[in-house]
Amino acid sequence: MKRRVIFWGVLLLALSGIFGCAGGEKKEEQAAKEPEQSDEREMEEKEPLKAEKPSEDLAAPSNAGTLHVDGTRLCGSNGNPVQLKGISTHGLAWFPGYVNEECFGELRREWKANVIRLAMYTAESGGYCTDGDKEALKKLVRDGVAYAKSQDMYVIIDWHILSDGDPNLYLSEAKEFFAEMSGEYAAADHVLYEICNEPNGKTGWSEIKSYAEEVISVIRSHDEDGVVLVGTPNWSQFVDEAAADPITEYDNLMYTLHFYAATHQEDLRSRMAAALDGGLPVFVSEYGICDASGSGAIDEEQAGKWMELLNERKVSCVAWNLSNKEETSALLSPSCGKTNGFEEGDLSDSGKWLYHMLRGEENQKDSGENSTAANNCPDDTTEDVFTDGDMRIRASVKNSWEAEGTTVYQYELVLENISGGDKTGWEIAIPFHSGITLSDGWNGEYDAQGRILRIRSKDYNGSVAAGGTVSDIGFIVSGGDGIAF
Repeated sequence: MKRRVIFWGVLLLALSGIFGCAGGEKKEEQAAKEPEQSDEREMEEKEPLKAEKPSEDLAAPSNAGTLHVDGTRLCGSNGNPVQLKGISTHGLAWFPGYVNEECFGELRREWKANVIRLAMYTAESGGYCTDGDKEALKKLVRDGVAYAKSQDMYVIIDWHILSDGDPNLYLSEAKEFFAEMSGEYAAADHVLYEICNEPNGKTGWSEIKSYAEEVISVIRSHDEDGVVLVGTPNWSQFVDEAAADPITEYDNLMYTLHFYAATHQEDLRSRMAAALDGGLPVFVSEYGICDASGSGAIDEEQAGKWMELLNERKVSCVAWNLSNKEETSALLSPSCGKTNGFEEGDLSDSGKWLYHMLRGEENQKDSGENSTAANNCPDDTTEDVFTDGDMRIRASVKNSWEAEGTTVYQYELVLENISGGDKTGWEIAIPFHSGITLSDGWNGEYDAQGRILRIRSKDYNGSVAAGGTVSDIGFIVSGGDGIAF
């Protein structure tokens, strides 16, 4: 979705794998500038983030031991439920500098994170299966695993598919990689394996399940009980499909759900809750408090609702992402060139929210004009209701902001089949008052021409029963001056 999966702030350039990360998924990746190592003298002169020892009740390899799955919950070796909360790196090929022991130690002691996710992209520029340096990437993974162990943290080895969509595209490479990793870490009590980050596009659960069974078989030939995280369709959002047909041959499996709070809200929370109620163990291996592009504005209210549910159900969660990339989901400010020794002023708005949340503190963020991602969503959501053929359309403006002198709008749609019969495939046309530029869209095929935006169904949401609805459809446009109804 990737998934879940899932707009404030700065307008992203057109994304390439839409809907996910979920929901109009974040686009990856142009060459990124690696931060420089911090100057030690400069660090000494500045006050770092508040340092404390981790609380004794924070689950860690030293006290919870080897993890296993019991029912829907992740548990320690003593059988007590464990909730992991932590941070994901960005792509290791682009931001390798953050894989250092000092950084991991700060995340453990000061942020109170107990898990780190090592995101190794499989495709994109520098990807493991494309033009990346395989040995250098594996060294970064090994270093990360070692640093996590020394800092008493759990670690997720993440086979981060995204633009490749279908994990079967690089099945042989995945089996070889996880054979090597599970062979090395079979006896480790702190390692989890995430075997397919965000399956997307037309990849359905049957294809993902087939892939997973092959890769899990390889892992189990070395590591009999390591926890394996399995991605779900649509950028790891359709956990309901996995719940309807779970993998039964192996134990200690969990299924991933991804969300971005400004995009993925009550519908996806309900889907996750239903999957849990149905017995599916869910692990949120990636989330953000911005929109699904990774670069829109922040919705702290929805983020809070997500955390309430995750805490209530003891669902583990990992925030995206440890980098200074110029995007809202990055935890560090683009101006921060350090890879450890962070001060609060080095953090982005997402980073500040996460820092205080992990510490159990009330969030403190810059207000008004000092915020880089101020929420401009109106108090009263604007909604247009109109009909196009057999579909009644409810279009809500969920957020708006200014970018480069133009107003940008995030819309959310709910479609209702009013034809009186079942429909297979749908297409709608939305007229605006003036010309629009489409920058993102999810759960549909989009085409913007002049002031008309056309949206066609995907394979997975084209069938609509009489009187039924389709939701989780949305897009971002600039200009247009509103829908012409």
